[in-house]
Amino acid sequence: MTTPRILFVCIENSNRSQMAEAFAHLHGGDRVEACSAGSRPSGRINPKAIRFMAELGYDLSAHGSKSLDEVDGEFDAVITMGCGDECPWIPAKRREDWGLPDPRDMDDDGYRAVRDDIGRRVKALLESL
Repeated sequence: MTTPRILFVCIENSNRSQMAEAFAHLHGGDRVEACSAGSRPSGRINPKAIRFMAELGYDLSAHGSKSLDEVDGEFDAVITMGCGDECPWIPAKRREDWGLPDPRDMDDDGYRAVRDDIGRRVKALLESL
């Protein structure tokens, strides 16, 4: 059996998709290959994402904001984070759009709520693969 490959996509690759990739590593370990990218990457990880993932014991500061151009290969699942038309079509066996709000400008409680929602969704996704 091959290791499932998952790609998480948002616009900046600095908040939602980075946290989703982190949760895939936390919950999936070496049973899954997860990465994230953005249609217009910001080039940095939002300090809030780093801080709020650190609360859960994950060091997001080691990640980098990547462009979709830097991602190749075939994916078992491509998950977009609510970026609509700004997320190009990427071939995959399974595609989902989670329609999550961008937490970038939210207060701490709002940001944590989006983080926790992403964590629940990633866990369910991993169980279904």
